[in-house]
Parts: sequence; structure tokens; C-alpha cells
Amino acid sequence: MNSTTHNLPREIAEALLQIGAVALSPNEPFTWSSGWLSPIYCDNRLTMSYPNIRNKVAEGFAAIIREQYPEVEIIAGTATGGIAHAAWVADKLNLPMVYVRSSAKGHGKQKQVEGVLNPGSKVVVIEDLISTGGSSLKAALAVREAGGDVLSVLSIFTYQFKEAQDAFAAEKIAMNSLSNYTALLEAAVELGKIKEEDLALLQSWRENPAAFGKDGAN
Repeated sequence: MNSTTHNLPREIAEALLQIGAVALSPNEPFTWSSGWLSPIYCDNRLTMSYPNIRNKVAEGFAAIIREQYPEVEIIAGTATGGIAHAAWVADKLNLPMVYVRSSAKGHGKQKQVEGVLNPGSKVVVIEDLISTGGSSLKAALAVREAGGDVLSVLSIFTYQFKEAQDAFAAEKIAMNSLSNYTALLEAAVELGKIKEEDLALLQSWRENPAAFGKDGAN
């Protein structure tokens, strides 16, 4: 990791906290659509409304790609959160772009990957958030099925769930993120967004999110 990317996890975490893209509520958890109780809520779509932050995100992605995946030929964005960021990254790198639907179109050519993706093209997939990894991995596999060679999935933020790491490893697809849960907690304490005594509770959620808030698990 070079000097450009070394401080990215902390810088992006602070930016997300400052604009409210990430909210932490350890004692009054949010409820996800899965039914999980969570002390964190992440809405990275807010970054689009802040030019300085969206540019920092795009520059961060571009720096990682230049450093780790210089052979990339196409940038792919996941629908819907990754599309805008993929466009900005593709523009910075002067590369073609495609986007990946959540499912194949039900009419016409019934494509799931929109744009020109030639067989064997080396692709980096841009995502806004990796949680359990299900939707992100599905997008990467759709690119692979369409003939692309997926070098990595890059996201703005990851919760660092072992479930996601294992799922990506099983498919032999790399994953990386600009920032992560560990960096976020460190930044949140220093910025006064959470109390230091809440750290143990917040860390326990990442270790076993499905059990958080149930039967005294938190």
C-alpha cells in the first residue's frame, strides 16, 4: 500500500461519519431488511451529493486499481449504488464501463451486464457496500458468466464479516474496500460519535451479527 492509499480507511471513515452516511447507535439498534438488529446503518449513496467526498472516493478507487490491478480493461458498477462511482472511476482511468443489473432483464436480450463486455476482458467491479457479500458476489459472478475476468470487487465500505470473506474466497475473487468497520470505530471514538465504553458492544456485533440483541447477546 503506497502513501496515496495508506490513510484511505481512516479518511473515508471520517468523511462517511461527517456527512451521516454512516450512523452508529449501539444502544438503540437499527433493524435490517434481513431482520438482523444492527448498531450501524450505512447509506453510501449520500456521498454522491458531496463533490469533495465523491471525488475522494473516486480517487481512492483509482489509486488502488493503479497500484494493484494495472491490467484492468473495464470498470463495472453494481446496480444501483455502484453505478455512479464506477462512472467516475472509469472516467479518471479513461476506461470503458459497464454496469450489472441485480437480475437479468425480463425482455429484449435479457442481459444482466449492460454495455460492451468482450470475452476475456479484465474487470474491476465497483460496489458501494459489502456486508455479507451476497449481492456483491452475485454481481461479480454475473460478470464472470458474461465472459469477463473479474480481478476484484472494490467497495467504499465493508463491515468485515467473515461470511463475506469466506464467500469471496470460495469463488476465488478478490475483494477490497476503501474503508472498513475497524477504521470506522476508531474514527468514531476520536470524533466523539460514540463513547469508548461502547466499543466492546460494537465489536461484538461484527463477530456475530445474527445474534446481536437477542437473548442478551449484546
